[in-house]
Amino acid sequence: MTLSVLRTPDAWWVALDQQHAVPIETSATTTAELLDDVVTAHMALAEARAGTLTAEPRRIADLPLVSPVTAPCRVVAQMTNYVSHVRDSGMNPDTVPLTFFRKTSGSISGPYDEIVKPAHVRFLDHEIELGLVIGRPLEVGTPVTDWKDHIAGLVITNDVSARDVQLPKTQFYEAKSYPTFTPVGPALVLLDADELDHLRQLGLVLKVNGEIRQKSDLTDMIYDPLQALKELSRFQALAPGDLLLTGTPGGTALKAPPKPVELIGALLPPAMKWKAFFNSQAKNDKYLRDGDVLELSIRTPDGSIDLGTQRTTVRFA
Repeated sequence: MTLSVLRTPDAWWVALDQQHAVPIETSATTTAELLDDVVTAHMALAEARAGTLTAEPRRIADLPLVSPVTAPCRVVAQMTNYVSHVRDSGMNPDTVPLTFFRKTSGSISGPYDEIVKPAHVRFLDHEIELGLVIGRPLEVGTPVTDWKDHIAGLVITNDVSARDVQLPKTQFYEAKSYPTFTPVGPALVLLDADELDHLRQLGLVLKVNGEIRQKSDLTDMIYDPLQALKELSRFQALAPGDLLLTGTPGGTALKAPPKPVELIGALLPPAMKWKAFFNSQAKNDKYLRDGDVLELSIRTPDGSIDLGTQRTTVRFA
């Protein structure tokens, strides 16, 4: 049964419907502890529906929600995992490898927090991603036969990226790990195995100031969760409460330059190449600006699985 778990600074909640939630009487302070005590969440929901819960439902809109994934934890992300994004990046979807990078869990922020651009960053980009929250340990060398055995639930994430840090340094860790660069939530939606079978029906939509920038579904995904977990099990242990970001569809501000321009750039010294590239990117109005409002949603067309709507505002430091 789908269970939507919410978190405030001092409590955990379970959604009664789209507008209301009731508190979970648990001593859990971390996502891992909450997953270990998930029966208490089910009891709170059952009692609320039966009218026997002593606590009154609260309006979700009145709750000061924070990320339902607590830090510290591991944050692992898949690279170029949607056909549309691979094409935007100037690569071939048929030959792109399955690859990963890490982000600091210090980059995790709440679903309504500001995204703060550091003063030295010029080109701030967005990447809506489905986040998978680990529910059962994955040890290195563990054979993975069913990915659903290891996944407890789903969250909306935004893999915010400082492109002018990422590209010249040819690394992702710093460019995607600044504080507030991984907004998570609002809900951690816990699903059973049958419900996880409908994963490919999920649609991802990211809007900036009401304009749709990214819109796709999981049929655009290249490497599915089973492939990802099988590959990770070769070298990366995962524990309950850890977070796996599964890639973003096309529609980010950053796109590969035309092939002739790319070929010319390859002949230039690196410093000159990147200076020319970012001079051209300065004309791109799709990078995030101070005061921009982002709305991210992930749900199935029939609404049977709905991760809610994440709303964040960009602030330039």
